[in-house]
Amino acid sequence: MAPKKYNNSRSNSSYMAPAVALPERGPVEALVYWRDPISSGIVFGATLVVLLSFAYMSLISVVAYLAMFIQSGCILLRLYKTALQTVNKTNESHPFQEYLDLDIRLPQEKAEEVSKLAVVHVNAVLVELRRLLLAEDLVDSAKFFGILWVLTYVGALFNGLTLIIIGFVALFTLPKVYENNKTQIDQNIEVVRSKIAELTNKVRAAIPIGKKNPETKKKE
Repeated sequence: MAPKKYNNSRSNSSYMAPAVALPERGPVEALVYWRDPISSGIVFGATLVVLLSFAYMSLISVVAYLAMFIQSGCILLRLYKTALQTVNKTNESHPFQEYLDLDIRLPQEKAEEVSKLAVVHVNAVLVELRRLLLAEDLVDSAKFFGILWVLTYVGALFNGLTLIIIGFVALFTLPKVYENNKTQIDQNIEVVRSKIAELTNKVRAAIPIGKKNPETKKKE
C-alpha cells in the first residue's frame, strides 16, 4: 500500500520554521546571543554600569571602587563562613578555594597564537590604509574619503565613551535581532549591495583611471 502524501504547502506568512540551536564558537557568542539570559543579563548590566560610571568618574576611581566592592564582598563572605565554622565547630575549606586553585595564567602557546593573529590583522589593515590613502584606486579612495567625512560629524555629536557604550549595547542587541530576522535582513542587505555594486561599476566605467593596469595585476 502506497504511503499517503501530505500537502505541506503553506504560505511563508502562516508558517515559520522551528528555531534551530546554532553551534557557538565560544562563551562570548553564547553571551551575545543570550543563550543563557541570566548570565547575559548579569554581564550586560554590570558592564553597562561600569561604562556609565566612566562618564562621572575617572578611570582610576572606577577601578578602585570596583575592586573595593569586590573585595568587601569577599571579606564579608569569608568572615561569615569563619563564624559559622567557629559556631558549628567544623573545619571547612576556604569559600573561594575553587577559584584559588584555578590556573588563570595565560598559556605561552595561546599567547603566541594570539600575537601571530594580531600581527596578520595589523599588517592587513596597514596595507589597506596605504592603498586607500595613496589613492591606488580612485573609487575606493573616494568611498573611504566619504566615510571619513561622515566620521567627522559623528565625532562632533558623540565622544569616545558614548560611542563605546553605543557599540556595547549594539553588541548585545543586534546579533539577536539579526538571528530572529535573518531572512528579511539578508534580503534587504542583498538589495543594497546590488545597488552599490551597480553604482560602483558605473563610476569605474566613467573613470578609467580608477582601474588597475593588467600588468599591475599580474605582478600582484
